[in-house]
Amino acid sequence: MSSPEVNIAVFKGKQVRRAIHNNEWWFSVVDVCEALSGSSIPRRYWSDLKKKIQQEGYSEVYDKIVQLKLPSSDGKLYMTDCANTETMFRLIQSIPSPKAEPFKRWLAKVGYERIREIEDPELATKRTRALYKLKGYSDAWIEKRMRGIAIREELTNEWKDRGAREEKDYEILTAEISKASFGVTPCEYRRLKGLKRENLRDHMDDFELIFTMLGERSTTEIHRQEDSRGTPKLKEDARAGGRIAGDARKALEKRLKRSVVSRSNYLSQTEAQRKLGR
Repeated sequence: MSSPEVNIAVFKGKQVRRAIHNNEWWFSVVDVCEALSGSSIPRRYWSDLKKKIQQEGYSEVYDKIVQLKLPSSDGKLYMTDCANTETMFRLIQSIPSPKAEPFKRWLAKVGYERIREIEDPELATKRTRALYKLKGYSDAWIEKRMRGIAIREELTNEWKDRGAREEKDYEILTAEISKASFGVTPCEYRRLKGLKRENLRDHMDDFELIFTMLGERSTTEIHRQEDSRGTPKLKEDARAGGRIAGDARKALEKRLKRSVVSRSNYLSQTEAQRKLGR
């Protein structure tokens, strides 16, 4: 197994080691325990906390912990207990320390907002729009992105109802549409744009978003028209839907005499704008 990408975060003046594993952040549990509890022996604190959590009924805590090689103060790499964001939030809730209270209050607020969004989905849409606006995206781009999100959700609902298994099959079907639409899979597209964990669609321009929507919306309609069932047929439809977008893209590229598939990403665009604004 290759070594994970390691990074250091700082919380309340304390360093917290974290690493990318399976495409998500995993945090050193011992470091978080030290930062929030103030314990001088954080490893023992973590050992006692595990027992406490199990007594509280969180019996799967051991299954949720992954050991990753992280650098220590001596510069060497050691296997270290790590937890992803979801599990770390659960652990923090069990730390009886005033330093953990801000986290707990924040979790309570997030939980309350999530419940409200379930009751009224329009709140989630408004929050997403506001976040994109704060990041500096234009209103026109936000409208396309939000429409794309709706089309994507409609498509994945069809996949679920027609026999696709979540995650693995969704990735395969998405790759089929992307390959037929743009000539590259999402992974290849991400590398082209120089992205790592960022959402690819957040770094697409207008045309890229439009052809993505066309490929996915076409695929949805083909599923419905032909009442497709099972992954093999869904893959066939995905390629067909993607080809519709791909043919339209090629026609536009021929007229414009340039490629729609762009290396540009929002990170580089905003950095260039920032330098120009100096």
